Amino acid sequence: MYYPDDIVEEVRSRNDIVDIISGYVKLQKKGSSYFGLCPFHHEKSPSFSVSPGKQMYYCFGCGAGGNVITFLMEYENYTFQEALQVLAERAGVELPKQEYSREARQQADLKATLLEIHKLAANYYYYQLKQPQGRAGYEYLTGRGLTDDTIRRFGLGYSNKTSDDLYRYLRSKGYGASVLKESGLVTIEERGTWDKFWNRVMFPIMDIHNRVVGFGGRVMGQGEPKYLNSPETKLFDKSRNLYGLNYARSTREKYFLICEGYMDVIAMHQAGFTNAVASLGTAFTTQHAAIIKRYTSQVILTYDSDDAGVRAALRAIPILKEAGISCKVLNMQPYKDPDEFIKNLGTEAFRERIGAAKNSFLFEIDMLKRSYDLEDPEQKTGFYNAVARKLLEFPEALERDNYIQAVSQEHFINYQDLKQLVNHTAGRMSVPAEGQGQFPPGIMRRENREREKKKDREDGVRQSQRLLLTWLIENPGLFDKIEGIITPEDFREDLYHQVAEMVFEGHASGNLSPARILNHFINDEEQYKEAAALFNASLDESLSNEEQKKAFSATVIKVRRNSLEEAGRKAADIAQLQEIIKAQRALRTLHISLD
Repeated sequence: MYYPDDIVEEVRSRNDIVDIISGYVKLQKKGSSYFGLCPFHHEKSPSFSVSPGKQMYYCFGCGAGGNVITFLMEYENYTFQEALQVLAERAGVELPKQEYSREARQQADLKATLLEIHKLAANYYYYQLKQPQGRAGYEYLTGRGLTDDTIRRFGLGYSNKTSDDLYRYLRSKGYGASVLKESGLVTIEERGTWDKFWNRVMFPIMDIHNRVVGFGGRVMGQGEPKYLNSPETKLFDKSRNLYGLNYARSTREKYFLICEGYMDVIAMHQAGFTNAVASLGTAFTTQHAAIIKRYTSQVILTYDSDDAGVRAALRAIPILKEAGISCKVLNMQPYKDPDEFIKNLGTEAFRERIGAAKNSFLFEIDMLKRSYDLEDPEQKTGFYNAVARKLLEFPEALERDNYIQAVSQEHFINYQDLKQLVNHTAGRMSVPAEGQGQFPPGIMRRENREREKKKDREDGVRQSQRLLLTWLIENPGLFDKIEGIITPEDFREDLYHQVAEMVFEGHASGNLSPARILNHFINDEEQYKEAAALFNASLDESLSNEEQKKAFSATVIKVRRNSLEEAGRKAADIAQLQEIIKAQRALRTLHISLD
């Protein structure tokens, strides 16, 4: 739903950011700001700053930043509407009622009803587990080493042997046959009605808000399939849910452990590894990777050590890489899965294995090696050629060379020989190898240097603009010093220009609030992060007062000079160009007094 800007701003302004964040992060005051350990990445020294004056947070380590609304969105993984509603309730602000079309209202009502049904079903299954008819299920779970606390935490239950047990219970609660069919928990056909799950240990599947959206069931005794999941419904999409994510999302570890099944996740959480998740009876997908990317950029695969587990790992690795997630693979030998490993060797041994987890590319090479008989010279050569082709997956020469070194050391291949084979293979495959390209190396190096110089120049200009905006926010009195020299037009890049316009307008109206400005970028994650950085450039507090004055003057001149240079390149005629040249000359004698 769309909320007017003034409503959003009222909610934001009535929730003090220090009060909100101190409920999640231990903060200590330092100067005019508060500092603590960043909740969005793993760190030992506090670099997470909360500014009461700006009503913003910013991490100088990972670049996370924003206002009180985006903090809840990031930390709790709320949508904008959910975060706004939580803060509105806290501040006593009544949000406008959402207007639905008839169809949208029906869909919203259906979803609410399905959530009620799933909650009732989960409670019913949990109750049955502790009854005489659920004894087999309870003994199975405790036999797997689960405590009553863990069973309660994950809401584990049991579906009775009676094939329409749940259906009759839900009907007694007033739910009609059509909505029960929509839930996916019962099957209703002309030949009869029966429950989706019966005689199974039940695993409620929860979304990130701890709402039950589906179930998994493991059959007791003989029966197929051994594991059964809810079908796709209005609530449940297997490719967009991860088991255990409702708990793992709040972990303070910097990585996730990805495993295969419910029991692995539960066993790891019980052992203290609360960053474990699993896909739900389906292969790992790009959607799963996208979900994980919201919380971490590092994962360790803890799939079973059998052939099926290896194949699953090899399928997941490229998906994770494509999503920009760094991946390692844990060696489970001599056991099959994490549950079995922890039971036999304990948590400390498992933690040591996590520390020794293998780089995913080197794991792929290990698995590739299994396909060749290295005692046979022909197959050994085939393995080396396959390794060379695999190494060409790295487009950057430096990264590729790092892996050439690692592979040569691990597999006892001469480094120079392997490097030469990679370059030779690249030539045959028309892939640029190290030192090769369209132009001679000397020209390429000159071009690279020119590109680097241009990039450094652009980065320097952006840094100057960030510094200037931060100075103006920190000390609004500086607007008087730059009057007639700097305007929003001098911030030439689109985002910088938008923000500068709002900063200058806010100052002119006497209502300058960086936290309010950020509201305009909430729906674009990249722009939001960059906009937050514009108000949090690092100001060197060690400079003396005189040095700070000189630095401010130099920054203003740099921003103005760049603006004039760009305007000169785009001048429409000679008259306009002459005016620009005149302004550039004036810069040489410009003096900005801060006294």
